[in-house]
Amino acid sequence: MPITVQDGLFSLTTRDSLYQMKVDSYGVLNHTWYGPKTDMDMEYLEDYPEISFSGNPWEAKFSRMYSLNDRTLEYPGGGISDYRTPAVSIIHADGSSSLDLRYESCKILDHKYSLPGLPSSFEREHSVQSLKITLKDYVHNIFVHLLYAVFEEENVIARSVQIENCSNDPVIIKKVSSMSLDFPTGDFDVIHFHGRHAMERMMERVPIGHGEFSIASRRGHSSHQHNPAFILAEPTATETCGSAYGFLLMYSGSFEVEVQKDQLDQIRVTMGIEPSTFSWVLEKNESFYAPEALMSYSDQGFGRLSNQFHDMFRNHVIRSQFVNKKRPVLINNWEATYFNFDGKKLLEIADAARKARLDMLVLDDGWFGTRNSDFEGLGDWVVNEDKLGMPFSSLIDQIHAKGLKFGLWIEPEMVSEDSELFRTHPEWVMNSPVRLPSRSRSQLVLDLANPEVVDYLDGVFTRLLSENDIDYIKWDMNRSISDFYSKLLPPIQQQETGHRYILGVYELADRLTSKFPDVLFEGCAGGGGRMDGGMLYYFPQYWCSDNTDAHCRTFIQHGTSFFYPISTNGSHVSAVPNHQTGRVTSLKTRGVVATPGTFGYELDLTQLSDEQLEEVKEQTEVYRSRQNLIIHGDYFRLSDPQTGIASWQISDKDRNRVLVQSVVFERRPNTRKPRILLRNLPAGALYRRVSDGTIFSAQALIYGGILLGCELETDAAYEEEFVRIEDDSFRPDCNSDSSI
Repeated sequence: MPITVQDGLFSLTTRDSLYQMKVDSYGVLNHTWYGPKTDMDMEYLEDYPEISFSGNPWEAKFSRMYSLNDRTLEYPGGGISDYRTPAVSIIHADGSSSLDLRYESCKILDHKYSLPGLPSSFEREHSVQSLKITLKDYVHNIFVHLLYAVFEEENVIARSVQIENCSNDPVIIKKVSSMSLDFPTGDFDVIHFHGRHAMERMMERVPIGHGEFSIASRRGHSSHQHNPAFILAEPTATETCGSAYGFLLMYSGSFEVEVQKDQLDQIRVTMGIEPSTFSWVLEKNESFYAPEALMSYSDQGFGRLSNQFHDMFRNHVIRSQFVNKKRPVLINNWEATYFNFDGKKLLEIADAARKARLDMLVLDDGWFGTRNSDFEGLGDWVVNEDKLGMPFSSLIDQIHAKGLKFGLWIEPEMVSEDSELFRTHPEWVMNSPVRLPSRSRSQLVLDLANPEVVDYLDGVFTRLLSENDIDYIKWDMNRSISDFYSKLLPPIQQQETGHRYILGVYELADRLTSKFPDVLFEGCAGGGGRMDGGMLYYFPQYWCSDNTDAHCRTFIQHGTSFFYPISTNGSHVSAVPNHQTGRVTSLKTRGVVATPGTFGYELDLTQLSDEQLEEVKEQTEVYRSRQNLIIHGDYFRLSDPQTGIASWQISDKDRNRVLVQSVVFERRPNTRKPRILLRNLPAGALYRRVSDGTIFSAQALIYGGILLGCELETDAAYEEEFVRIEDDSFRPDCNSDSSI
């Protein structure tokens, strides 16, 4: 069984890892182990001397040998004798803030726990065991229920927390972490993924020093600036070896990660809702559920860790029926026309898309209300048929008649001041009643903390999807939130607004994706500003970045791949010169870089030559032949783009088919061809290179690698595909005695 409880020892076992906790003689739940399987109780490592200036619990009387400040605790409360970062902080009715959590009870469940109103992992074909450990503050009668679920094959443990107020008065939750984890050693690097709009998820690796390291978003969404996922790794860990721990928060709002190294070189990690923009009034007999966190351990480096998270997303996070289905290759009109289009232009693009054998045309921003610029119309979700020059139904019918699916862009959460929606319901905008709101992209934020707003938007888009034959929705969100104020809430609850807003987003996404399961939804937030586990629960793919430059995308997709499977990665071939960087790259390079993703085009197909349109057709057909590999396969980073070469490998689970793609940023004179080593192939296997029929042993590909070309071209792309063969007659005989 993956979960066992014996004599106060809790053991959570996955295929390759062990997680242990144990209740001590004072009823404190200690964290004792997370790492490789050891087949024994690891409590023997909990051996502490007397540490000066460490407080001792009252029950310890005058003994100085036991202090909460020194122990590796499972879920530490605040305001007691542990001076490190607390996992939870509560203000009680008497104004005090101490929370002394002691073990109360436990229960093993033969199913995955659920989190009301929040996205969370789920069991699919096989049942998942869960563990509920109840801790209690006996003075204030506050219960903290620690929730765990074990996904054995994926080597993932899911965690969450339920806080239950059983006191006689309301309390205020000031901080609640979805997980806390103490390590007895501090010799780690932290790897996190920072960025900005159009350059999301840039990998950064730094050693952990004494004090606190934190990453956070206070923007109301998980943000372009920091992704809610990080890795702790031993300093020598690489893509292929060493211990690494991955942590990911299934949450799309403001978040915070804290990594603290204490006086004993111990490490405490907490992860959850960002506390400076959050508090929650918890009434008597009510519960609060924290977002879910996922954690995984690998003793074979970052590559194995990434594969575990990829499998977890595909098998137990993305609930959409499209998770394992081939996605349509699309053309989006945004970079082709921006706001300047009519039905005739769209049909011309559709004709070119049909010639290129594409699957779908997506109509982006500008189809509704008076929306002809960023300054107007947002929120008025009525088709502007005067602009189209034809009925909307006629446009859709004509596109379908050409053999193409039809997709549409929406931005439900925002509103323009120059709109009928704003003029009718100014009270639905999120802003302080005594202060004018901040604008961003010339738009304001609708208060999705207000259920009335959620109901209105649900009705608007339900009608839109019910009355029109729409195959795909791109759900965008183009600004951060700065005015956290809901007119629905009393002053004492205003700091609940940010979390309630995200719960409203989840509610709306849940309703629409449930009503229209056959519609493919793609998420977007100015590109990848909200690409996180919470949104991927509802949307099986996400627009990875507004930056479609092939060179930049190799960096963006490199960082994205550490946690998110490439099947979720919205990646398209765009126009050149690129609209974000002005860079010119070949159509081949743009196609290669867009391959590890959902694939499509962001350009005006009608402006391509016959030769270029034929190349688009060939790219599309090749991509289709690889879609199963991309959706189901394992992805390996073969190089770091910082070295000047971006290279990656996609292999099916059985390693019968292997695709290797590379981009060499700059070709320098008088140098040898770059060499790329393949990864994770079965010893003794033979592979045929598709391009020329050459036979390679797996060992040759792993240790000798392949040579890339030597095109005198900036950002030159290369790709090779290998298929496994069984004919031993091709195997070279290295032991032959034959003479020359």
